[in-house]
Amino acid sequence: MRRLVGLLPYAVGLVVALALPRFLYPVLALDILLWGLFAVSVDLLLGFGGLLSFGHSAFWGLGGYAAGITAKALGVPFPVAAVVGAILAATLAVPFGYLAIRRRGIYFAMVTLAFAQMLFYVANEWRDLTGGENGLQGVPRILPGLSVGRSMDFYYAALPLVIVGFLLALRIVHSPFGHVLVAIRDNEARAQALGYPTWRYKLLAFALSGGLAGLAGALFALGHGFASLDLLHWTTSGTAVLMTILGGIGTLWGSLVGAAVVLLVRDTLTNAPEASGVVTGAIFVVIVLAFRRGLWPTLADLIRLARSKGLGP
Repeated sequence: MRRLVGLLPYAVGLVVALALPRFLYPVLALDILLWGLFAVSVDLLLGFGGLLSFGHSAFWGLGGYAAGITAKALGVPFPVAAVVGAILAATLAVPFGYLAIRRRGIYFAMVTLAFAQMLFYVANEWRDLTGGENGLQGVPRILPGLSVGRSMDFYYAALPLVIVGFLLALRIVHSPFGHVLVAIRDNEARAQALGYPTWRYKLLAFALSGGLAGLAGALFALGHGFASLDLLHWTTSGTAVLMTILGGIGTLWGSLVGAAVVLLVRDTLTNAPEASGVVTGAIFVVIVLAFRRGLWPTLADLIRLARSKGLGP
């Protein structure tokens, strides 16, 4: 029974993912799915490694541009283009991470931000490849034997890749590697005293996080049919951090919830875009003050309380 209860979040998450485009329009459902995976990649680094990155838009954007260019130039199936984007993002994360992890706290965040802005300007100037300010247009969705031209069709075709990415993140945090990463977050000096090469663990975590962000960005560009400079802008990193904090740092599931909240608020306030940031900020303040651990941990506590009183399974 305990094992079944442990599997309940996975079953509920799968049902929600399958039903989401039936209750929301498919483009919004796809955005929630992909921004959720992007926020998960940020949480992998922030929640379990204690490393706040304001430069993850570099990997999200690079994944998008790489997948778009690959799909346009080679005409490969979109899963192949998405994997190419993820691999290139993870590869770029290695030198970025090697330099960034030499700093801690706000200095680490600023270094990652600087790297992302460098990539932003490179993409802006390399107009022959990226399209510059106009972006990369006409990115095709190709999947032999299946039609994925409609947003709903693409959603269900991309869903397995997103699930694999999320399960990979879960496997990482529940593995011995993940436990060491948490130990480094809590007390790096003690982890070093126990003989762990902490910089290697942080560098690998940075690369894995960058790869997941690249996968999400690649699917985003393929799903929308274009890649723009907005993918690389520093505000994109800030939005992902906001989603992670809203949902609950160090939970992974909370990142998905935070992404859904932010995007649903944005969609609701489509006719008043200037109010979207104000409302989202107000929600953020309320959650930080009333639910300091985030939405997902608070929900989990309420469920445990209900079970302890005999109100649940």
